[in-house]
Amino acid sequence: MKTENKILEKSFDFSLQIIQLYKILVENKEFVLSKQLLRSGTSIGANIEEGMAAQSRKDFISKMSIASKEARETRYWLRLLDKSKLVELDYSVYLNSVEHIVNILTKIVKTSIETNPQ
Repeated sequence: MKTENKILEKSFDFSLQIIQLYKILVENKEFVLSKQLLRSGTSIGANIEEGMAAQSRKDFISKMSIASKEARETRYWLRLLDKSKLVELDYSVYLNSVEHIVNILTKIVKTSIETNPQ
């Protein structure tokens, strides 16, 4: 479960980064995409946290899969903000972080499924 602790820490830190980015976006009068980003970006860690208390391996895989989907959605909103230039910022740090999180979650889900096929 060492990997899961790593992802828990990374997702929590990422949520804090997203909250700070949200504040910047709102200060620049971007309210729609920033709200979507805030919801999906903070949901990643919430689902991972729930997964840590899973009642079964199936429940764990489900929560980690949802976290992975939220991470992919967050990547979408970040890419949209970056390419649309609604608020001109360097989004590369956030994009790199979420990409790393997606990769870790994908590995966790795949490994969990492989070690406990149904």
